[in-house]
Amino acid sequence: MEFHLTDGGIRTKLEYGELAIAGNDNHGFRPFQLMIASIAGCSASVFRKILAKKKIAIDDLKIRAETTRDMHDANRITEIKLYFVVKGTNLNIETLEKSLEIAHRNCPMVRSVENSIVIKETVEIINLAN
Repeated sequence: MEFHLTDGGIRTKLEYGELAIAGNDNHGFRPFQLMIASIAGCSASVFRKILAKKKIAIDDLKIRAETTRDMHDANRITEIKLYFVVKGTNLNIETLEKSLEIAHRNCPMVRSVENSIVIKETVEIINLAN
């Protein structure tokens, strides 16, 4: 990856387009937003693969992220809570919780920050009628 300085931050070109990164929302994505998105995206991707291997069909997956930051330590991220809401038919909460634990252990982004950021994940089911 190659990054270039801009008036408001930096930018890079990737396969899906240009990415602007800045400390100000008016000039690009903020670094902490990209960190959260990276962890949530990776975790969801691994979770989806595990569900597919177990032949568990889902209709929708939504993730809500909450972040705790330490204002006294450079505003660093100390904790990320990921709330997975899974919609589908005949879903089993225990199976989904175990699958999410496996995803946690196998997500490269979660593993990369595990000694500096606490990652907590929970799953909720919305069972759709047959």
